[in-house]
Amino acid sequence: MHVWRELSEVPPGFGPSAVTIGNFDGVHRGHLAVLDRTVQAAAAHGWRAVAITFAPHPLAVLHPERAPQPLSTVEHRLELLADTGLDAVLMLPFTAELAQWSPRRFVQEVMADALGAHEVVVGSDTRFGRRNAGDIGTLRELGSELGFSVDEVADRLAADGARRWSSTLARELIASGEVLEAADVLGRPHRVTGVVVHGDHRGRELGFPTANLTTDAIGAVPSDGVYAGWLVRPGENGEPGACSRHDTGERLPAAISVGTNPTFDGEERRVEAYVLGRTDLDLYGERVAVEFVERLRPTLRFDGIESLVDQMNADVARCREVLGVNTPA
Repeated sequence: MHVWRELSEVPPGFGPSAVTIGNFDGVHRGHLAVLDRTVQAAAAHGWRAVAITFAPHPLAVLHPERAPQPLSTVEHRLELLADTGLDAVLMLPFTAELAQWSPRRFVQEVMADALGAHEVVVGSDTRFGRRNAGDIGTLRELGSELGFSVDEVADRLAADGARRWSSTLARELIASGEVLEAADVLGRPHRVTGVVVHGDHRGRELGFPTANLTTDAIGAVPSDGVYAGWLVRPGENGEPGACSRHDTGERLPAAISVGTNPTFDGEERRVEAYVLGRTDLDLYGERVAVEFVERLRPTLRFDGIESLVDQMNADVARCREVLGVNTPA
């Protein structure tokens, strides 16, 4: 899959193509419905399938105080987009100048002139251009003038049948610790990615050495608690492998803690992961991802070390059950 990070990188004469547009944060199942339709349209006509997306998130430029926590790193987003069968992704740098482009200018210069769009596939809530003035109606009007058709993909509903799959829904579920439900929206476990740094080393002293992620790790962090999940080490490109055909990294079963460690009167909120049964790993300085499969319990304050260790052993046993990992003989 080709990745262009500037409009000028699109080869002259590119096209014809089927094009879609969106932030694609998390590349959730609602996004996949649109992306799959784009790939199918391109294959049916012998065109190329292209997604237009942005980095950073537009709100991070226009209203930083309202910008949501990302659901994925840019690298992970690109890996997930590649898995859909797209031929190319145009990842436009979102700037204050681009935000001022009118819907007509954006469609003319990006979709029609640069990408040679013959069909544009979008979800029902698509908005674009200055002040989000462009919508599906705008696309249809411009398409009739510029020579492309518009295919609207209806919203898909989450498991409860009441809410549509969206990045907002995924974030809400993650924030409340409902990582199983979030995985239903995303189509895979949610992950947080960061560099492993030194912590207080209490886990090692207790026999449960943990990998502590930097506080600027990327990915919406679930509510405080203990989770069963996976620690993913870097693949060949130095990025923790996605749950995809690009996954060349090592995936290790882990018990993940999110919180301030109240038993020791901690103040800093951390994400830390204990790889089950492993005390030999040296992960310091590595960029890793932790994936949240299921919430086991809330964060608790224990009266002493013995009761804490007993609970940690119980957490590890429960993690093995959830992840289907055998207990060592």
